[in-house]
Amino acid sequence: MSRAPVSCYVGMRNVDKIGKTYWISGIRVVPGPSELDNTYVPEGMPPLDLGGRSTSYFEFWPMWLMYVPVVLQWLLLSLRYRSLSLPLIASPAVPLSGMVGVAKSAVFDVAGPEARDWILPWMVYEVSAENPDLQAMMVEAGLGLMKLELPVVGKPNIGCRGSGVKLLKTRAELAAYISEFPQGGSIQFQQLSRWEPEAGVFYVRHPDTERGEITSLTLKYTPYVVGDGNSTLRQLIARDPRAGELKHLYQQRHAGNMEQVIPEGEPYRLVFSASHCRGAVFRDGNQYIDSRLVKALDRIFDDIPGYYYGRLDIKFRDLQNLQAGYDFEIIEINGASSESIHIWDRNARLSDAFSALLQQYSTLFKLGAANRRRGHKTPGLMALIRAWRYESNLVKQYPHND
Repeated sequence: MSRAPVSCYVGMRNVDKIGKTYWISGIRVVPGPSELDNTYVPEGMPPLDLGGRSTSYFEFWPMWLMYVPVVLQWLLLSLRYRSLSLPLIASPAVPLSGMVGVAKSAVFDVAGPEARDWILPWMVYEVSAENPDLQAMMVEAGLGLMKLELPVVGKPNIGCRGSGVKLLKTRAELAAYISEFPQGGSIQFQQLSRWEPEAGVFYVRHPDTERGEITSLTLKYTPYVVGDGNSTLRQLIARDPRAGELKHLYQQRHAGNMEQVIPEGEPYRLVFSASHCRGAVFRDGNQYIDSRLVKALDRIFDDIPGYYYGRLDIKFRDLQNLQAGYDFEIIEINGASSESIHIWDRNARLSDAFSALLQQYSTLFKLGAANRRRGHKTPGLMALIRAWRYESNLVKQYPHND
């Protein structure tokens, strides 16, 4: 799979206008058809309609509340399968099936050459007590050995839900990012994708079968507001039907620009990391699931032995090629605690969201039972608790995300 070099402009506000096409941070975006005239979507994505309801009524409930039925089901299934920790061997290729406290790079590390050809190149760096500027130079040297250069995406190697993810364009930004990171923590630096369209694709395969299935496909939109030449960023956010309801997610991130007037027609990206809890917009894309994409993922997971369950975060050229199983890049493979994120579509029903979550954890028990029959041993629950405490402590120390 060939890769084109990625160009990037310094700053999200560096925008080149070419007719109605814009380049933002080196990524091409075009206006998307909508009932509103201030919606921008990346080329290759379906239009984003912001008419109607902006969020579902449960979309931003506390996460623990959404998982109350899952906990009850877990206890019942534990009695049935005679194990409380069976889901932790659903994907024995990585510790705890990637449930919590496991490095993002763990699954990349066990991937073979066929699978790695679809994963955006990465390197892992452990932060030390050295001067941040010196560490930034070391990181750049390491990237150079991999034939990578700035800009890159920096993300905590242990963490979830977009915590601490930043687009790093200069050595100064790289050093500042390292300086805010806890000593001993590890950062995964990854090549910036040449494409902006993104999807979350949930893949499941039973250990005794040669074929898997895609159980969920979700399109992930990074939200924009568009300047009118008179309004400040604060005012544009307040007027936006969705961003206005979620302004608490954007105010701290853009505190230095909130009183800035955005030029007329210029799109301003509110988030970089397409994480729902950070303000990204998710749309159910299950109608785009295609057997050709399933076959492509089968080939990839043939080369990741022992990994049977998880959500892939994928960047792609356009929806047609993604469905056909071509022109996409994997930025992350999430483990046993990952969700079928179509449940965060604004039109999703609460009953369907609960049903999807319960089905996921039922599947984890089934996969764990199959792997137990193959000889894999379940870890104790204390291993899970220790991993959760370790990750929770790290997440509190991470820098703010973009």
